[in-house]
Amino acid sequence: MTSVETQVMATVNAPYGVNLSAHALAAKIADLQSASTYDASVFAFFSEVSPKIQEAFIVAMGVDINLAHQTASQFAEMSGYSLPLAA
Repeated sequence: MTSVETQVMATVNAPYGVNLSAHALAAKIADLQSASTYDASVFAFFSEVSPKIQEAFIVAMGVDINLAHQTASQFAEMSGYSLPLAA
């Protein structure tokens, strides 16, 4: 696991007591259903991981950036928070 993946996974997994893999998180970031199911791990990624690290993770994991923007936008709208990756 790269340092970017390690940093992201520590931020996303630790507070929620889950053991989500980097690949599973990457899939959820690109899944528009993540917002409608209130996925806490994905919201943590968009709200607690720095934008620079978010972008590095997305590139490293091969996540479709357009889907990531759409998912972030849904979370931003639902939560009322401004999220850097929200389109």
